[in-house]
Amino acid sequence: MEMAVYFLSALVCFALKTEAFALEPRLTWQETEISLTHFQVQDVYNYSSLLLSEDKDTLYIGAREVIFAVNSQNISEKKHEAYWKVTEVKNEECSRKGKSKQTECLNYIRVLQPFNGSALFVCGTNAFQPVCDVLELNRFKLLGKNEDGRGRCPFDPAQSYTSVMVDGDLYSGTSFTFLGSEPIICRHSQHLSHLRTEYAVPWLNEPRFVHADVIRAPENNPEGDDDKIYFFFTEVSVEYEFFNKLLIPRIARVCKSDQGGLRTLQKKWTTFLKARMICHSPENNLIFNVVNDVFILKSPMLKEPIIYGVFTSHLNNVGMSAVCSYSLSSVEDVFTKGKYMQSATVEQAHTKWVQFNGEIPKPRPGACINNEAKAMNYTSSLNLPDKTLQFVKDHPLMDDSVAPIGKKPKLVHQNVTYTQIVVDQVEALDGSTYDVMFISTDKGMLHKAISNDLEMRIIEEIVLFPDHQSVQTLLLSDKTSKRFIYAGSNTEVVQTPVAFCEKLTSCAECILTRDPYCAWHPVKNSCVNILEESNTDRILIQDLNGDASRCPDSADKGIRESMRYKVKAGSTVELKCSYKSNLASVFWTFNKKALTINPPKYLLYNTLIILNVTEWDAGTYQCWSQEVIMDKAFSQVVMKYDLEIKRTPLPLTSTTQATTRREEIMETTRFYTIAKEKTTKMSTTQAVTQFIGITHFNNKITPTVSEMEIFSSMPDVGVGKALYLTNTNDCSLLIILVIVFFFLFFLLLTYNCYKGFLPATCLKYRDAMMHSKKKTPLNLKDCEQGVKETLVEKVCPENQCGGTQKAPHDTGYETEPDCGNGSITHKDDETTVETEKDQPFDVKCEIKYADSDGD
Repeated sequence: MEMAVYFLSALVCFALKTEAFALEPRLTWQETEISLTHFQVQDVYNYSSLLLSEDKDTLYIGAREVIFAVNSQNISEKKHEAYWKVTEVKNEECSRKGKSKQTECLNYIRVLQPFNGSALFVCGTNAFQPVCDVLELNRFKLLGKNEDGRGRCPFDPAQSYTSVMVDGDLYSGTSFTFLGSEPIICRHSQHLSHLRTEYAVPWLNEPRFVHADVIRAPENNPEGDDDKIYFFFTEVSVEYEFFNKLLIPRIARVCKSDQGGLRTLQKKWTTFLKARMICHSPENNLIFNVVNDVFILKSPMLKEPIIYGVFTSHLNNVGMSAVCSYSLSSVEDVFTKGKYMQSATVEQAHTKWVQFNGEIPKPRPGACINNEAKAMNYTSSLNLPDKTLQFVKDHPLMDDSVAPIGKKPKLVHQNVTYTQIVVDQVEALDGSTYDVMFISTDKGMLHKAISNDLEMRIIEEIVLFPDHQSVQTLLLSDKTSKRFIYAGSNTEVVQTPVAFCEKLTSCAECILTRDPYCAWHPVKNSCVNILEESNTDRILIQDLNGDASRCPDSADKGIRESMRYKVKAGSTVELKCSYKSNLASVFWTFNKKALTINPPKYLLYNTLIILNVTEWDAGTYQCWSQEVIMDKAFSQVVMKYDLEIKRTPLPLTSTTQATTRREEIMETTRFYTIAKEKTTKMSTTQAVTQFIGITHFNNKITPTVSEMEIFSSMPDVGVGKALYLTNTNDCSLLIILVIVFFFLFFLLLTYNCYKGFLPATCLKYRDAMMHSKKKTPLNLKDCEQGVKETLVEKVCPENQCGGTQKAPHDTGYETEPDCGNGSITHKDDETTVETEKDQPFDVKCEIKYADSDGD
C-alpha cells in the first residue's frame, strides 16, 4: 500500500513539476562534416542483429532473409553473404493466417550467436514458424538442420526478444506461441536439461524483453557461487493497484547449473527470481518506469560489473529519458538478503501482493547451489526439498528494489527518446578512469556522454541517419587501440569512431571539449586520440576540467581564420563567425573594445552585418567565443577581420577605361538632348515618357571630377542600375522603337479615315485619294430635317413632272400634312417624283401641290 501511494504521489509530481533539463550536446557532427562508413544492400531491410568477432576482424549482420559478414575495420567491405528465405508454401500458409505476405511472412534473423570457433547459431521467424540452424563460417553456408525455434526465437518480427549464448547453451527470453500470449525465459542446452519459466502471471506478466547477459562468478570465491544469467525487461505490475496498467522495469536472474526440480518444478527454473529496478530523480520526483536497453560494463579496472540502463516513462508524455547505473553487489543483495512478496486473497477473491514475513525455508529459495547448500548435502537442484521449491514457485518476486548508484540517474535528458546504450571505459592522462556512454535515439542520433558527482554532460552528438531512422541495435568494438561503434537501423548499418579528435583544430578547442579520448599534441600541432598514441604521455596536453591555460601561445589563439576586407564606402559588409560549440555565447569587439549591437547600423544573426560602411567603421573586428566550464568562463578569439575603406576615385582598372566611360556618358547626354527636341511633335504621353528619361540623366550631363568620385564610391549594384542606357546598342534600339511606333500610328490613322470614322476634313482627302464620284452625305440629325432639305433642293417644276408619283417610304411621321404614309396622286399629272436615293436613312417624300385640281 505504501508503494502504491508513493507511485501515485510521484505521478502527480511528475505531471506538475517537470523541470527542464537543458542538456544540449556541446558539439554536433553532421554527416557532411565527418566520414562515417555505411553498409547496405538494395532491397534488404531490418539490420537488427549484430555480432562482432574481434579476433577475425569480422562483423556479422543479421537482416531480413540474409546474413552478411563484413570487415569490422571497414564495414563497406563485404566478405560473405548467406540468404535464408522462406518457402512459397510457408509464405502462403502464413498469409492465410492473416499476416502480411510481403513483410511479416518473411524470415527475420533474430538470433545470431557464436556456436563454436567455426560456426554460428542462427534463428529466424520463418513466416511465423521460427526455425534455427547452424551457419558454417568456412564456407559460409547453412547446414540445413532446421530445428524448431519455439522458445528461442519470436514468431512475430515485431515481438520483443533477447538471447545470449553461454558455454554452448542458448538462454533466451521471448514468446512461445503464435499469438505471443505465453512469455518464456528458457534454456536450450546440448548437455543439460531444457528449462523454462512457469506459465503464470506472478512469474511473467506481459514482459517486453530488452537484454540478457552472463556475469561470471569470481574464481575461488568464498561462497562457491555459480555463474548467473541476468534478464532485463518491462512488465505489467502485479503488486501495485492503479487506474491503468502500471509498467515496471525488472531484473531477473537464473543460475547456470540449475537443473530443475525432481518432483516440484520439473523442467522449470528453481533459481528464477525477479526484482524491481528503480530509476528515480529525487530533485523533482521524476520516475522512469520503462527500460529500453541495458549494457553490463565488465572491465578488469572495475571491482565489479556495472549495469547501465536506458529508461523512459509512460506516466506522462513529457518526452524525457534517463540513464541509471547499478552495481552488481546491490543487485545480489536484493536476491540473497531481501524479503519476498506473496499474494494474499482479500475481499471477493481479490489478489493483493504483500511482503512475506514468515519463516523462509533453507536452503534459501532461489539461491544457487553454493557452499552453504553443499554443507547441507544439497549438491544439485534435483535434490532440493519440495518446501524450498514450492516457496520459489509461489514467491518469484522480491519485495526489495534495486536502487541506482548515487540514488539518482547518471543522466536525464528532455525532448529525446533513448533506444540503445553501450558503455566504454577509458583511462585519461591524469590516471582517472571514465565511463563514456554512447546512447542512441529514435531520431537516428548518437550521444556521447559522461557523468560524475559534479555534473553530467553530453560531449557530442553524431547524426548517424539523416532521415531520422530509429537506431535498433548498438554494438561497441572494445579493441585496445582502434575502437568503433556499430549502429543498425531498418535500412543500413553505420560505423563511427568513438571520437573525432582530428576535427578539433586548436589546442583550446581540444581542451574545452573535455573528451577523455582526445589530447593536444604540441609536436604534431593537432588534437589526437590518446588510444592511438604510444609513449607520448609526457608531451600530450589534456585537462578534463577545461583549463586551457596549458596550451602553448602558438596554439592558444583559437583563431580559425584571419581576413582583411577592403570595401567601398556606403556598402554593406557581412562578417562571418563560425563557432562549433553549442554551449558558447558570442560577442564582438571593435578595435579591442566591446562592440554594441545597435540596429539598424549593426545586425547580428549568425553573422555580423554592418550597413552603410563609412570611414569610421574601418578597423579590427574580432569574434569571441565565451563558454562557462565548471563555473568558470573561458573566452577565445574565433575570427578576426581587418576592415579598410577603399579610397580609389574610380572603380575602373585603367585610365583608358575611365576616359571611355566618360565619353559614353557624354554621348548619351547628347542623344537625349536631341531626342527632347523631337518629342515636341509627338503625343503628350510620349513627351512625358521621354521627359522622365531625360530628367533621370539631367544631373549627369556634365559630370565633374568630384561627381565622378562620389558616383564611383557607390556599390557596384548601384552603378549598374544608373548607367543601364549608356550603351550605344541601347540607344539604337530606342530609335527603332520610336520609328515603329510612328509607322503603326500612321497605319491606324489611314484605316480610320478610310472607314469614315474621322471628321469631314479627313473624308475630303479620302475622296480625293479614292476618286469617288459620290457626294458626301449630309450630316443630318433626323428624318424631318432631311425631308425639308430635299424639298428645297429637289422641287420638280410643274411642267416637268408628269405621271403618277410613287409612294414615299414610311418616315414614321403620320401627323405631317405634307408627307403621308401612302402615295398622293395628282389629278392632272401622274408623273412620279423620286427623291434622291442617297439621302441619309434612305428617306423619300412625295409632294402634292396645294393648287392642283381636285378632280
